[in-house]
Amino acid sequence: MIKRTLAPFFVILGLLLTHTLTAQTTLVNPIMTGFYPDPSIVRVGPDYYLVNSTFSYFPGIPVHHSKDLKNWKQVGNVIDRPSQMDFMGERLTRGLFAPAINYYKGTYYVTCTDIDHDGNFIVTAKNPAGPWSKPVKLPQVQGIDPSLYFDDATDKAYIIYNSDAPDRKPLYPGHRTIRIYELDYKNLKIVGDGKQLVNGGVDLSKKPVWIEGPHIMKHNDWYYLYAAEGGTSMNHTEVVFRSKSVWGPFVPYENNPILTQRGLPEDRKDPITSAGHAQFVEGPDGKWYSIFLAVRPYEGDYYNTGRETFIAPVTWKDEWPIVDPANKVISYTYPVSFKEVKQAGALPQSGNFAYTLRFDKQLDPALLFMRTVDSSSFSLSRQKGLTLKLKPETVMELGNPSFIGKRQQHLYSTAETELTFSPKADNEKAGLVILQNEDHFYYLCKSITQGKDVLQLYKSKPKEKSMELLTEVPLTAKSGKVGLRITSMGGTYSFAYAQDAKNWKMLKDNVDGKFLSTKEAGGFIGCLYGMYATSSGEATTNSASFQYLTYKGEDPMYKK
Repeated sequence: MIKRTLAPFFVILGLLLTHTLTAQTTLVNPIMTGFYPDPSIVRVGPDYYLVNSTFSYFPGIPVHHSKDLKNWKQVGNVIDRPSQMDFMGERLTRGLFAPAINYYKGTYYVTCTDIDHDGNFIVTAKNPAGPWSKPVKLPQVQGIDPSLYFDDATDKAYIIYNSDAPDRKPLYPGHRTIRIYELDYKNLKIVGDGKQLVNGGVDLSKKPVWIEGPHIMKHNDWYYLYAAEGGTSMNHTEVVFRSKSVWGPFVPYENNPILTQRGLPEDRKDPITSAGHAQFVEGPDGKWYSIFLAVRPYEGDYYNTGRETFIAPVTWKDEWPIVDPANKVISYTYPVSFKEVKQAGALPQSGNFAYTLRFDKQLDPALLFMRTVDSSSFSLSRQKGLTLKLKPETVMELGNPSFIGKRQQHLYSTAETELTFSPKADNEKAGLVILQNEDHFYYLCKSITQGKDVLQLYKSKPKEKSMELLTEVPLTAKSGKVGLRITSMGGTYSFAYAQDAKNWKMLKDNVDGKFLSTKEAGGFIGCLYGMYATSSGEATTNSASFQYLTYKGEDPMYKK
């Protein structure tokens, strides 16, 4: 009688213990906040490596490492030497598009497209932290978004990519194809003739556009080809095809797309939009997951943080992979049954967070230059922090100004620094910039007006390639130091300063933030907070020092 009475208790206790042991952590979206678009991932044993597009910023293609798909630490950059590649003369939204990372027999491979100059290329490394080889060009691969597939059974490699319409005669705007070549992976050379695998997309009669970002994987004797469709904005989707041969024919899934946020109510709370450009990976729990790009708008299709990297579970249904079939709306959190593994020294990348970058030893690998790195233009020290030489180049041009930037990773964020600078002429300026591209930025800077130190706030004028002075105040501190702060609040920004590093004064608030959105500025990149010093076209020997850079992000969807 006692045993019969206690039996339900032990069943419940067992279920509770099982839940406690399995529900060990929660994935928080985006897993990479801010300007981390076009994600690609590879698993090597217990380790995961993630790469993203950087366009014309330098260093190019960050490499992040994780053991749990949640905590990511940047271990290097693929393009980290000017001898590999630079992007001088290119707009910031050009450069490197859609890298893909693979691993096979002890070697890491990254394929990518330098959209204006080198075309498609491959780089290799024995260690994902680098050093990576010089790029090997693939002139036969005429298109974008190359990725590799290694077939263990045959020890052969293939490269698939987005290409022109058949015979370069598109039936409609956005008509593209997916093509394949065999690749001699030991010598990095194309073998034989290529073949078209997909024409237009899932259904050519419906005029699908921009079939791109393709990947091939093998699962249960099927070859799966999956790719983005619909363009990388509000109509973005992910679709899948399969075949018994890597050469096709590939048949589309009848219930495509397998991932999209298209067609959802526009008034939903904390919306995630533009989801696509996915890749699948097996998690530490043996289940499948998809990483993909999406965005977090603060209103309509307005967002300043660029395209970010998200994750969601994948379910195999009737031997087809479907991303999060239980939910039409991508979730900000997904509980998972594997253990969280934090990494020492890693900057936080998801949820709300804050940290301070110091400049006494070396620059964090996530910091970005424009187009190349000029090591002679900056120095690091415990006393002064980061010292930038004022260069004649400005951020409005296509060169390499004295600029070092950090991604805006939240809709609601603050960047703060202490600047030491003694301008000698009114053309000399140094301070913080919030920059979307060459034509869309605000610049909070110290300078001189009529021989006296002033703090100025400028707004770029895209058509004139110049700046408009929004406001100016005198500075009276004799130390030459001034605290600078820029705060984003969704669709607005505010700019503040402190002459004693304690008592902050508002310079200007409620400044139009939509001016910095992708919708207004165009392109594929997100905003950066940048430390920036310029002599505005004239030569000078002057310099400016930034003691630190503090960043804090606090978005409402993460508040309990």
